[in-house]
Amino acid sequence: MEDLVPTEFYLSQNHPNPFKEKTTIKYCLPDEIRVKLEIFDSKEEKIKTLIDEVKEPGTYQVEFNPNGFDEGIYFYQLQAGSFIETKKMLLLK
Repeated sequence: MEDLVPTEFYLSQNHPNPFKEKTTIKYCLPDEIRVKLEIFDSKEEKIKTLIDEVKEPGTYQVEFNPNGFDEGIYFYQLQAGSFIETKKMLLLK
């Protein structure tokens, strides 16, 4: 089933959430496109870029390790062409 090409853009909720040591973010791309996946703090300031590259169609996952980050609410945003979606995650220490 992993070989099927998605028919639409999709950003899943990170898992686990809340998290302490690391969390996984999954997303789907129906087309070859430049992808940006960024992490923002609660003040909406960008604090980390996880991905900024052209990707083939498919389903992907990326691990976020919050070393050096304080406990609190963070946001992650996927931008692929005109598709933009943001989700919230909670880091516990």
